[in-house]
Amino acid sequence: MDWDLIRQSLPDFAGGLQVCLLLLFLSLGTGFVLSLPLAMARVSSRRWLSWPVWAFTYVLRGTPLLVQLFIVYYGFAQFEGLRNSALWPLLREAWFCAWLAFALNTTAYTTEIFAGALRATPQGEVEAARAYGLSGVKLYTRILLPGALRRALPQYSNEVVGMLHATAIVSTVTLVDVTRVARDVYANHLLPVEAFGTAAVIYFTLTFALVGAFKLLERRFLRHLHAERRQAVAQPSLSQAH
Repeated sequence: MDWDLIRQSLPDFAGGLQVCLLLLFLSLGTGFVLSLPLAMARVSSRRWLSWPVWAFTYVLRGTPLLVQLFIVYYGFAQFEGLRNSALWPLLREAWFCAWLAFALNTTAYTTEIFAGALRATPQGEVEAARAYGLSGVKLYTRILLPGALRRALPQYSNEVVGMLHATAIVSTVTLVDVTRVARDVYANHLLPVEAFGTAAVIYFTLTFALVGAFKLLERRFLRHLHAERRQAVAQPSLSQAH
């Protein structure tokens, strides 16, 4: 193990880590904001609202993120209308294309996660809210969405970790992330363990930190569910004791 090479490569890995984290959080932030209204439309009984959202999520979840990234980065350039439009200065930039592809992809998955959590809302909560006169936007903002976001935490944590791992593909569109740095180190020194092992440690550390953060959030916001499970387990035990 060449520890000197690893130490010399750490500044490059730090730069790649900045690219990775910036892309991750920008994409997740965009996807989170977009997915809230889309999830509300997805569970709507009005087909003209729910079906377009279903089609969007179906297509984005049914194709690999790498293919979507290539379509945005390489495919849009073949359309003359786009090359002559005001969007072209953005679409020719690797950073913008990577953000757009990642944001759309995570929006599709997060929309379905939040829509499933909305459908899982107990009917009693909805009836109680309506009994207090809540409806429409107030019903969603005060009752449905807060409860759905809490219930969606375990599934959303998986999406965040998945997006973190997916950032490894952005080197295919010239962005210098952690994986690209590892490839460069390997190409220059032909030491795969030092190059990709360092990248693996970085990704593992980030994953461990994200999972730990979400565990703390679940413990904070899903405390009532854990209490209900403990009560459900305790009741059969008490009945058997009697």
